Amino acid sequence: MAGHSQFKNIMHRKGRADAQRSKLFSKLAKEITVAAKMGMPDPAMNPRLRAAVLAAKAENMPKDNIERAIKKSQAGDGDNYEEIRYEGYGPGGVAVIVEAMTDNRNRTASDVRSYFTKSGGNLAETGAVSFMFDRVGLVEYEPERADAEAMLEAAIEAGADDVVSSENGHEIYCEQSALNEVTKTLEEHFGEARKSALVWKPQNTIAVDDETAEKLMRLLEFLDNHDDVQNVFANFEMTDEAMAKLSA
Repeated sequence: MAGHSQFKNIMHRKGRADAQRSKLFSKLAKEITVAAKMGMPDPAMNPRLRAAVLAAKAENMPKDNIERAIKKSQAGDGDNYEEIRYEGYGPGGVAVIVEAMTDNRNRTASDVRSYFTKSGGNLAETGAVSFMFDRVGLVEYEPERADAEAMLEAAIEAGADDVVSSENGHEIYCEQSALNEVTKTLEEHFGEARKSALVWKPQNTIAVDDETAEKLMRLLEFLDNHDDVQNVFANFEMTDEAMAKLSA
């Protein structure tokens, strides 16, 4: 998932300050609380909660924080959050999908719109760009868990549709309805996944040069740092030169 993966890799290489990590933990806790409230408070019985817990573990969120977020759902918190999807175009005509969870729709919409405008893009109507993406399940593993051939073979047997292996790890894609089953089957072979979630996978990508990439990264970072924004997806590919400049 080119755009999303490249953006996350750059952010991780730059490292996270304490304030950024605290903000990330807050977002992860919010997702855990809402997921637990919407279903069973047991990750084994609640696929969405299980995915949220995996995401938290992948970011080294303390176990106590995870358990506290689950207990918070039982206390009746998290009821007022509304899940909203925003769609728009970033610099270079890159399609962007923003998933948010908010208790104030007007505030979040105003902030997201301003980020697009400041970055030379524009917020569009729901459905304006999502047709350029596929809603699919994604399971991720670290590269050392298996070689590409073993992962591909196991993924096909588990019912997955596609596998992308690189130095950053293995990305296994499947139908959204099959995510839970594919994840469980793969974990029987390779242990707990690094990630298991529903994502927006671009059908095609737009190549961006270093100047456009810099503007685009600014937009994505604005969005990623917003308290209400949970996930950001975009359909771009960066040149090696652009990647090198942004990673420096």
